Amino acid sequence: MANCEKGEEEVKMDKMPLLTPYKMGNFFLSHRVVLAPLTRQRSYGNVPQPHAVLYYSQRTSKGGFLITEATGVSDTAQGYAHTPGIWTKEQVEAWKPIVNAVHDNGGVFFCQIWHVGRVSHYDYQPNGQAPISSSDKGLTPQLKSNQLDVAEFTPPRPLATDEIPLIVNDFRLAARNAIEAGFDGVEIHGAHGYLLDQFMKDSVNDRTDQYGGTLENRCRFPLEVVEAVTKEIGPDKVGIRLSPFGAHAEAEDSDPEALGLYMAEALNKYSVLYAHYVEPRIVKSGVQAETSHSLLPMRTAFKGNFISTGGHTKETGNKAIVEGSADVIAYGRHFLANPDLPKRFELNAPLNKYNRETFYTPDPVIGYTDYPFL
Repeated sequence: MANCEKGEEEVKMDKMPLLTPYKMGNFFLSHRVVLAPLTRQRSYGNVPQPHAVLYYSQRTSKGGFLITEATGVSDTAQGYAHTPGIWTKEQVEAWKPIVNAVHDNGGVFFCQIWHVGRVSHYDYQPNGQAPISSSDKGLTPQLKSNQLDVAEFTPPRPLATDEIPLIVNDFRLAARNAIEAGFDGVEIHGAHGYLLDQFMKDSVNDRTDQYGGTLENRCRFPLEVVEAVTKEIGPDKVGIRLSPFGAHAEAEDSDPEALGLYMAEALNKYSVLYAHYVEPRIVKSGVQAETSHSLLPMRTAFKGNFISTGGHTKETGNKAIVEGSADVIAYGRHFLANPDLPKRFELNAPLNKYNRETFYTPDPVIGYTDYPFL
């Protein structure tokens, strides 16, 4: 919580809080503007492509912190076309030049590892099998981000109790592979209605075994993943993303504050590097709402480094750091559209507008590496 002891006016006159250096564990960050994980759907055949070298290096600054797009931990983890994985040797090798490019530009690079769970379809699953989840509750068809096409989802099957350790192991191996690819660490994706979130949220999880019912039971699987990953690569290389207040992919909780607090306190036991929380105002993709909730109780409960994300502007990011409600701020759409975002903040320069229609096109340039620098 650096800068808390300074008065707000003094900080403003000194240096913009977002652009002050920060020591996050063993990593020395030159500023606090983080590239948030953004699904890009340009990894053909689930293999990272050479064009990602340019995309990530464009957004790298010396001492900057970047998190990759969500990256599958296994062949059952997929739910979208052209998203990368990190479970095969080919994928690990394909990530290496991308990681090297970020490191050559002085950046710190974490790989976000995920499993989509029920947010999938037979077409993305090995042998056309049903997706896995905490329960057999299916998702209703949803309008895609282009507001034209409709995404259909296959009804999932609930994981058997004795299958859960196998999925935990998939996360562990993915973390090991990420380190082999040269990443500085991993972020476990426990947010946005994907598999780990499907276990945590009581609107989806209706299990009667030790992974369902009470808050403690619903959080058991995500915390087993945290434990396995920290044991495999070290807690100083592990973060986790959580969205207790979100309702992404029809996964919401009846008591999000209790869920967010429970996880913040439980994570202390594993000494993870950071907790990456999505702001309560973000209901689901592209939807913001007025809310009386705040991440401050979670930030106070968690003893590690705290990343806040979700609809931040330069002003709200600075304010969060001054108030001590976050240590660093992750920017998604603005960082996508402005590869030199920290520099634009520094110069108070206008921001490029992002084009939502090209977020997920598979083109290797359009909406990807063609946003202009200052």
